[in-house]
Amino acid sequence: MYDYKKIGFFAQATGKMESLCEEELIELGATETKTAYKGVYFKGDIPTIYKINYTSRLLSRVLAPLISFPCRSTDYLYQKAKKIHWEDFCSIDKTFSISASVSQSRITNSLYASQCLKDGIVDYFREKYGKRPDVEVVNPDVRFNLHIEKDTAIISLDTSGESLHKRGYRLLAGEAPMQETLAAAIIRLSKWDGETTLFDPMCGSGTILCEALMYYCRIPAQKLRKKFGFYNLPEFDRKVWTKVKEECDKKIRPLPKNILRGSDKSQEAIKVAKNNLSRILYSENIELSCRPFQHVKSFENGTLVTNPPYGMRLGETEEVRTLYKEFGDFLKTNCTGSSAFIYTGNPELRKFIGLKSSRRVPLDNGKLEGVLLQIDSYPGSKKKKYQSE
Repeated sequence: MYDYKKIGFFAQATGKMESLCEEELIELGATETKTAYKGVYFKGDIPTIYKINYTSRLLSRVLAPLISFPCRSTDYLYQKAKKIHWEDFCSIDKTFSISASVSQSRITNSLYASQCLKDGIVDYFREKYGKRPDVEVVNPDVRFNLHIEKDTAIISLDTSGESLHKRGYRLLAGEAPMQETLAAAIIRLSKWDGETTLFDPMCGSGTILCEALMYYCRIPAQKLRKKFGFYNLPEFDRKVWTKVKEECDKKIRPLPKNILRGSDKSQEAIKVAKNNLSRILYSENIELSCRPFQHVKSFENGTLVTNPPYGMRLGETEEVRTLYKEFGDFLKTNCTGSSAFIYTGNPELRKFIGLKSSRRVPLDNGKLEGVLLQIDSYPGSKKKKYQSE
């Protein structure tokens, strides 16, 4: 069995965010970090694993390797699985699930590999105890991960449980919602620190505003979560976990008024955004309004972060191109001294903004490949200014 405290952990990252995730992991106490495809290898003690799961804004999961072995066939995978002491991580009364991936190996079917591992776990319990735990795909008590690469299998315990992008505040989402981890990455890349007003003029269901609120107020990303996968680690210590949680919660600070604003032309979107924000501390100090950005007279010396529509539906192309052109005009004439961070899932639309970008960062929203554009307007005075009709 792996001694993962010495061998290390693997943090899964999505959306071309490996380097950003590595930076965050180091900030949270991880050591010996090394980026890989869709993740970061790192080392850390158990309290650090608690802290990373509770506070990380960018990661999707943290895996703790349990065992690694050469594996050239599914039969061998099954036989090996039957020899692992699964009761150390999962009891007969708990449900479990398995996610699997394969790469450059003789085993080429990840679904069948997952099935063989599942059969090995079930048969281990059945032969030893006469009973077996049930498989539950949607909301299992324990999640295992199987990764086979170059004929080497690694079986890991998912210390996160549900994906960490699920914060718990978004019960409703608008059309083509932005993933929470992506919104958090954009806030980080903007380097917004509360010294200027952050404004989302097409806020939709409010994901960017929710992440900006939690970032500024230092609210742990998983403040609303009820359970974690690390509860199933043999070394889980509830007293240590409680201490880590309390130390993180002590850093929470209130949100001043007038530094977070959002608007949208859709009354229904504003209703959803208010509902999502209401689950987070200090959201009452965010100003939300139902108006299109074309009705905002000026937004000067601030930070603008937004995710305009992509026009993915048939017949919307011309309408969205017009929207991007009007938004470019708005930035040019109404946003003196401001920096705009615009995420689009259709990079071809950027040319319709009509303004030169100072930075372009490829980022994915789930399976959608997009880009973050930074557009800086001419500097004005340092005084904050926001007006609307």
